[in-house]
Amino acid sequence: MNTGKILEHFSRKDPVIYTVMKTMDFSKWIGKKKTTRLEYFRSLCRQIISQQLSGKAADTIQTRFEELFPEKNITPETLLKIEDQTLRDAGMSWAKVSYVKNIATEILGNRIRWSDFEKFNDENIICELIKIKGIGRWTAEMFLMFTLGREDIFSHGDLGLKRGIERLYHLKNPSPKKIETITSIWKPYRSYGSISLWQSLEK
Repeated sequence: MNTGKILEHFSRKDPVIYTVMKTMDFSKWIGKKKTTRLEYFRSLCRQIISQQLSGKAADTIQTRFEELFPEKNITPETLLKIEDQTLRDAGMSWAKVSYVKNIATEILGNRIRWSDFEKFNDENIICELIKIKGIGRWTAEMFLMFTLGREDIFSHGDLGLKRGIERLYHLKNPSPKKIETITSIWKPYRSYGSISLWQSLEK
């Protein structure tokens, strides 16, 4: 990650979002990319747990989830042995219980081309991941950004990003076309713009 180059890009292309990002440390969000199946599995479980929850609520359930595993060593083999009710008691919805178990099954199987992810483009990876019941485009995009460290991701289905644009750019219910107009000039670093939008909501 070349932070100086990224900041210079945004200072030229979009001074509005630059005012938010100029003091941020992006290495906390997009750092060393994960490359193993086990890392993919753990990241996808966290992203499933985080779906439609606040950061605090997601962190609480994630902590309970981790405590179900010996020494907090989260593996697909162990997950498949945990009773559904136990996962439900940790705070996960029944749907999320089934989704993380679907991921565990797929990690142990051969239907998803996990070993090709490093060389696949973003859309190829999304197409692979959404084969798994419970993973939609939003979850796949979060995986691309936070697990694989892809730098040019913007999720049009994320309500937080839309709220960030409304607030920063003083817009009311912007259309997808308007949002695309704003974010297209961030390429090839839309992930950093996305993170800045989320952070702008916390100020």
